[in-house]
Amino acid sequence: MKIQTIAKYIDQPIIINKLNKQIPKLLICSGSLMVLNDVRKNKDDKNRLLKDTIISSAIISTTLIGIKKCNLIDIKPLSQIVKNQTNAIEKYKKLSNPTDEILLSILNKSKRNHLSLDEISVLFEKLKNDSNKTFLFKTLFSEGNNLTSKEIFSEIKRLSILGAIPVLSGIAGGIAADTLTGTRSKKGTSNKIKEGFYQYFANIFLCNVGAGAALYGLEKLNQKGIIKTLTPAKRLTAILSGITLTGIIGGSYIANFLSKKIINPLFKQKKESGIYSERKPEALDIALHSDDIATAGVLSGLKWVEPMLPVMYFLSGFRAGTGYRNVNN
Repeated sequence: MKIQTIAKYIDQPIIINKLNKQIPKLLICSGSLMVLNDVRKNKDDKNRLLKDTIISSAIISTTLIGIKKCNLIDIKPLSQIVKNQTNAIEKYKKLSNPTDEILLSILNKSKRNHLSLDEISVLFEKLKNDSNKTFLFKTLFSEGNNLTSKEIFSEIKRLSILGAIPVLSGIAGGIAADTLTGTRSKKGTSNKIKEGFYQYFANIFLCNVGAGAALYGLEKLNQKGIIKTLTPAKRLTAILSGITLTGIIGGSYIANFLSKKIINPLFKQKKESGIYSERKPEALDIALHSDDIATAGVLSGLKWVEPMLPVMYFLSGFRAGTGYRNVNN
């Protein structure tokens, strides 16, 4: 089975729509696994299960409400998808007038249902020399939008809100859990806020800004003739560089700086000796940056990742709620 076929299978708008409807289940499953893993690591804390359950519930409920009320996931409704695909197929039939019974069967099915891997392979094979296939494939399979820097910046607001909800609800849930179990302390609350700052700036917000800024610079070099063509590889390299410099490095510095200058004095804590004395970037933080590329919609064939964003952001919210700090690690 070709990789392209598999990529096109998961890129079908109907598949993406179905995946979007599974967000509540995905959040609950990921939340449950996160809670069980954290309880396992902290066996000596008798309140850990209750605390983690409160934090997880707060993140899941507010995320689902936010997605529904603010339309934070950009997925077309099924009725619109069916209409678009039906119109595209009827247009294709008029232009190419296909007579192959197998092809016609696949096309008719694709009006309202997603195609199987085998059916996609057959479709590609039968239409490989058809000049009218371009608009049809763009409708049946979500194409990478190859967004400009301006378009990416326009997405930052939506993505920032989507990322902020689990972080803020995680902090609130963590504080509420400490209050209910009688374990609330200034240090515990400050750690939650510090980790929230870290997760949001280093792993969410500034990564999107960095991707847009790097792509903007690349476009300017292209306009001046310094870079002749903007290939997908060049765009990807620029975006990854922007995410690394602005998010992983810059975001870490900014989050720790704010913790020292704002949060510590607010909670009357002593200043640490070094900027990374409390929170250092680690492997899992770097892994979280995969969502920043996907959410920007820059990489072709990754439209299906958008319904997974709430699950990806859940970890940031959970770590904020538990007040995770790796100072002793």
